[in-house]
Amino acid sequence: MTMVTRREVEYQADGLTMIGHLALPAGVGRRPAVLLGPEGMGLSDVERDRADALAGLGYVVLAFDLHGGRYLGDPEEMLARCMPLLADPDRMRGLGHAALDVLRAEPRTDPGRIAAVGYGTGGIIGLELGRDGADLRAIATLNGLAAGRPGETARIRCPVWAGVGSEDPIMAPAQREEFAADMQAAGVDWRLVVYGGALHAFHHPPVDHPMVPGVGHHPRHAQRAWRDVIDLLTECVPVPE
Repeated sequence: MTMVTRREVEYQADGLTMIGHLALPAGVGRRPAVLLGPEGMGLSDVERDRADALAGLGYVVLAFDLHGGRYLGDPEEMLARCMPLLADPDRMRGLGHAALDVLRAEPRTDPGRIAAVGYGTGGIIGLELGRDGADLRAIATLNGLAAGRPGETARIRCPVWAGVGSEDPIMAPAQREEFAADMQAAGVDWRLVVYGGALHAFHHPPVDHPMVPGVGHHPRHAQRAWRDVIDLLTECVPVPE
């Protein structure tokens, strides 16, 4: 692990002033980069800590914002904002591209070696960036599975890793099958890992506010999913020695 420098970055997206979390590894040279997307509740210390951990491994990381600097701990408020967003691929792409532009503009970023890692809503945004032809070297999405509009998934030009809990009622078996069929038909290099016994957002530590039904933390699988993400990054965007 290397020393990490972190700072907030403001940028415009989805009609809001977003406040992202940029984490930089030690040194001065360019490094591979990761665009990190949060769950539907929005950017929290969970994603900030993950960004810092990835920066400690040598990556430039931007954990992006969904809600203009707000964390939506009220499930009804979260769903009222996220459901229309998830139904609008072009809006998701705009939000993702705005954050990706910030990451690309960082002088430490190697613009030819960027991966997207996302959770829930943030993961689906990463997929939509790929479907929009963004130059990404890998996409990882944990409990954020969605098939694309006809013909668009074939525009993904990098490996895709997806993870989901077997008991996740939000990403139910039918949705997993639709995602897998879409990836396979498009000729994408894809993997789907089903973590036995896990619910939705099993990677996320317990929170002190109400959650939508079907959410629950699974500590062992959370660690395994993190290692799976690191393995994908090591394969597709390795940090130079």
